[in-house]
Amino acid sequence: MNKIPSLDLSRFTSKDPATKQQFVTDLGNAFEEIGFISLKNHFLSEELTLALYKEVKAFFDLPKSTKQKYEVANLHGQRGYTSFGKEQAVGHSKADLKEFWHFGQEPNTNFEFSKNYHPNIEVSEIPNFNKVGMEAFKMLEKTGVYLLRAIALYLGLEESYFDQWSTYGNSILRPIHYPPITKEPEDAIRAGAHGDINLITLLMGASTGGLQVLNKENNWIDAIPNENELVINVGDMLERLTNNKLKSTIHRVVNPPKESWHQPRYSIPFFMHPRLDMPLNCLEVCIDKESPKAHEDIMAGDFLFERLKAIGLIK
Repeated sequence: MNKIPSLDLSRFTSKDPATKQQFVTDLGNAFEEIGFISLKNHFLSEELTLALYKEVKAFFDLPKSTKQKYEVANLHGQRGYTSFGKEQAVGHSKADLKEFWHFGQEPNTNFEFSKNYHPNIEVSEIPNFNKVGMEAFKMLEKTGVYLLRAIALYLGLEESYFDQWSTYGNSILRPIHYPPITKEPEDAIRAGAHGDINLITLLMGASTGGLQVLNKENNWIDAIPNENELVINVGDMLERLTNNKLKSTIHRVVNPPKESWHQPRYSIPFFMHPRLDMPLNCLEVCIDKESPKAHEDIMAGDFLFERLKAIGLIK
């Protein structure tokens, strides 16, 4: 497979059962084969996308000293700002060439498990930053809920299987700024080869290229969505839950050609996490003689904590 498949979410929401089932089959096959798709007719409008990029660029254009007001050490990068050079991919010694912000799920008194969610940090210098960010958060979350329903059907589960775990899940919206490269990076790239931690990732179209996916033939291919499409990929939690049936594909963001080093890059992934108390035990429907249980039982919160240590956000 030399490119990621493009799917249409409106086929899943169709009233025609055959059309809906075909989407489920196409999604599942793609997630088994390469772990990535691009998606059109999702719930994030073009207008909201443009508005968010405007706010994000305004934030990263703030002076370094201003941005650092919003970097709170004891939050381990889970809310607010994380400065340049703080995170590296698992197994890499060089930090990624990026800075980023995290919007997260807000605590809700109706959900006891959400009391551990930290409130989002308000940016006083940019009045609409938080409002627009959380509007996009909700539309990407809604899209993710529908995709998880399709995944549940593909696995032979009830369509609503993931609903209780994704409702008020510990998800993160991460606007990323890759600044212009001003000197030889010494083996560092904008984002080292890695798999995502979460269930699924929904990536808004980046301002420039650079995202690459490692296919089954061990070749790096460019992940280039069509206009207004999201790039969706399986995360490590979902791979673990499905006993490696669905693939959390290794991907990276490479540096541009030297003549383009002066160009910054902006990217906004939505990392869809379940509730912290979701068991990630391999599903019985994914275990058989040919595919024996491959992972030990673990809770989502414990798995997340281990991975945040591995990428350097928890020391």
